Amino acid sequence: MRIHPEGRPWVLSASLGSAVLAFLGRRRAAAGAALAGAAFAYFFRDPQRRPPEAPEAVVSPADGEVLLVDTVDRAPWMATPALRIAIFMSLRDVHINRAPATARLVYLAHHPGQFLPAYKEEAGERNERRVYGFEVAGGKRFAMVQVAGIFARRTVPFVTPGDPILRGQRVGLIRFGSRVEVFLPPDARPLVAPGHRVRAGETPIAWWEH
Repeated sequence: MRIHPEGRPWVLSASLGSAVLAFLGRRRAAAGAALAGAAFAYFFRDPQRRPPEAPEAVVSPADGEVLLVDTVDRAPWMATPALRIAIFMSLRDVHINRAPATARLVYLAHHPGQFLPAYKEEAGERNERRVYGFEVAGGKRFAMVQVAGIFARRTVPFVTPGDPILRGQRVGLIRFGSRVEVFLPPDARPLVAPGHRVRAGETPIAWWEH
């Protein structure tokens, strides 16, 4: 199982703590530290993913359950009407976020806010979040937003503005369990509904002929 570099310090610290506690004869504490290390390894796992062949298929940016599929009058960064698809990630899900479509990252900004439960509808506008703005060839735009929750207090980007991004590429993660929203032009056709389970970088969530 591949562990993302962001998680290796957590796993190593717990493993080292377990070894030290075992050396000191504190078996129960050592076992607890070992379990924590295994939990961190599971949380930061980073499996390989393969996007579908059709370039018009927008893939899910996150593993988890679809919370919302609706339209908004003014999408973050885009400042235009958009199709919104929101996905909730539990502690059991892979937390590496991936690009929904091939594009160039032109905007990246962190917005401070509250830490409401990520499944609440208002969390997308009121919580701590990080906004990614993408532009595809021809000038069309879409956005992705990492939304913090009760336990997820940090969003980590892997990319910077100006980077060319491939569909399914790793672009960031959230610690520990939260929500990701995608905002697409209104002509995009959703392929999922609330309650559907999706996988980052693989599951088509919308069809967009950009």
